Amino acid sequence: MTQHLSRFNAIFLFSSSVALCFFASSALAQGIAHPGYEVAPERRTTGIGKFYMGREISFVMGHQAAQWLNRPSRIQEEMPDQVVANMGLSVDDVVADIGAGSGYFSFRIAALVPEGKVLSVDIQPEMLQLIEEQKVQNRVENIVGVLGEIDDPNLPAESIDAAIMVDAYHEFSHPFEMINGIYQALRPGGRIFLLEYRGEDPSVPIRPLHKMTEEQVVKEMSVFGLEWTETLDFLPWQHMMIFTKRG
Repeated sequence: MTQHLSRFNAIFLFSSSVALCFFASSALAQGIAHPGYEVAPERRTTGIGKFYMGREISFVMGHQAAQWLNRPSRIQEEMPDQVVANMGLSVDDVVADIGAGSGYFSFRIAALVPEGKVLSVDIQPEMLQLIEEQKVQNRVENIVGVLGEIDDPNLPAESIDAAIMVDAYHEFSHPFEMINGIYQALRPGGRIFLLEYRGEDPSVPIRPLHKMTEEQVVKEMSVFGLEWTETLDFLPWQHMMIFTKRG
């Protein structure tokens, strides 16, 4: 589809069988058992043919679709201002926006943490460049771009108070490693806000692999002992699921 996706497709097949060993041993050392991946091209539907805990992983949206992320209708469809208001942030919180894309949520969160900062994490340098341009244009100083990897958000241990993922988690080619990295980066009591289109609802006009059920998300987060705090269902099409790292 794009140069990024071609590179991505080449990498994930190798890393599923080789790099997985490293991350699995690291996680096991922390008492976390890796559920494992299954690469099954014969079962591929519209995703990458790689499965995690029974779920096929979706393709990544390329930076060429950045304008779609900023579409005017998103205000009504995803209610971003209400989402960040429901995060209950303190003015000095450090928040990681994982899969930040064009910064659609990063800038809204930054306004709520004037004494803190937002770490906008994305694996596409082009997305981070878009964020940098907006920072200059809007004179925003408390957003820091972080170039992540497909298996690592590249965040220091116990450095964040919260992480948010909006319509992004289902695209992670290495969900176990990514959540492990986020989990390690969270301070005790830190929270994960995970927004996904409701997989239980066939009326939500999104392709199946770009939706997730609440049950599936809870199952995948429970691997790390994350406490499912609550699910807010005030959004038209999405779950807003909240998980807490025990202190």
